[in-house]
Amino acid sequence: MNYIKDIKLADEGKKRIAWAERNMPVLSSIKKEFERDKPLKDVKVAACLHVTVETANLILALKAGGAKIRLAGSNPLSTQDDVSAALVEEGVEVFAIRGENDKEYYECIEKILTMEPNVILDDGSDTIATVHSRHEELIDGIFGACEETTTGVVRLRALEREKRLKFPVIAVNDAKTKMMFDNRYGTGQSALHGIMNATNFLFAGKDVVIIGYGWCGRGIASRARGLGSNVIVVETDPTKSLEASMDGFRVMPMLEAAKIGDLFITAAGDISVVRREHFEEMKDGAILANSGHFNVEIDIEDLEEMAVCVSEAKENVMEYKLEDGRRLYLLAEGRLVNLSCAYGHPSEVMDMSFADQALSVKYIVENKEKLEKLVYSVPKEIDGEVATRKLEAMGIEIEKLTEEQVKYLNSWEIGT
Repeated sequence: MNYIKDIKLADEGKKRIAWAERNMPVLSSIKKEFERDKPLKDVKVAACLHVTVETANLILALKAGGAKIRLAGSNPLSTQDDVSAALVEEGVEVFAIRGENDKEYYECIEKILTMEPNVILDDGSDTIATVHSRHEELIDGIFGACEETTTGVVRLRALEREKRLKFPVIAVNDAKTKMMFDNRYGTGQSALHGIMNATNFLFAGKDVVIIGYGWCGRGIASRARGLGSNVIVVETDPTKSLEASMDGFRVMPMLEAAKIGDLFITAAGDISVVRREHFEEMKDGAILANSGHFNVEIDIEDLEEMAVCVSEAKENVMEYKLEDGRRLYLLAEGRLVNLSCAYGHPSEVMDMSFADQALSVKYIVENKEKLEKLVYSVPKEIDGEVATRKLEAMGIEIEKLTEEQVKYLNSWEIGT
């Protein structure tokens, strides 16, 4: 029982998965250990993740550890159909087709939940939310879950604050080896890659507005500047705004930035950060792209109401012609531009993110009796292990503390 586009795509998917594996040495080393020790024997894992070659390597590592897995896509436009087919041939049950509608998307989540999972891997927390709202009968069998994204962790902490979280969740996104690398370097590169793929946009000399200056926004801003753009940051947090300014970027309210920008990239994790009042100020030909998890950051409903004509300019580019003749261009239906219009993050950074995931699943299984119904950070020992393994794989040797230095750092007596 699978829901994929075409099993005949499997051979191409296998080649691409193998290519990604070459650049994921940390996850590969964990896979070998899992294959030997079988720490996940007979554990049922329901995963709702972006179905990419990197995700495939995570899934195969968990399978090597003895897990039984079902996989759904966490975004209707991020699924790579050849990867879905390849995983099916590897014995994984997959429910994901690129371009599925919202109804089909949630049907796929329902299908992975019919296995009565012990562990959930989520990307955006739609699966965890579905269990809490519609399938409380599954809760007793769930050891815990992992959440991959900033957006998903925000939702889960809200659930925790309301004391309604029914099982422990590890916020994989909060691991340093995830957020500082995947969010910054991964999103920074892949978001721009997606925009260039969709539009062939020249960044040099253009005014590029980044909405949100978390790790993702930092990465996008840095890469846009590296390509010669004049970068403007829009941020509501005073500390992050100050940081953006000291990083050398112009900082201003969105209403002012709307008048200037050639390209707008959202990475705020919030709803309607670009909306009607901003569209009214934008120049003809302005491009709108989203790098946040859900397609709510650009208010598409406002855009559609304002438009007198909507047409497809080219693949992944919709033209909205306004009453005064101005044209605004929305990429990938306002969905994640880096996965909808490109391949997503490079394998090298996903190597660390998915190593965190794999080891966190093992941690949940081994500690299921001790964990409370809370949102946990990735244990420091896992975060440190992933960083150490990555350095070793890169052939980088680092300095070690002397005994004297260790003693100094653990004492209070020594002063000037």
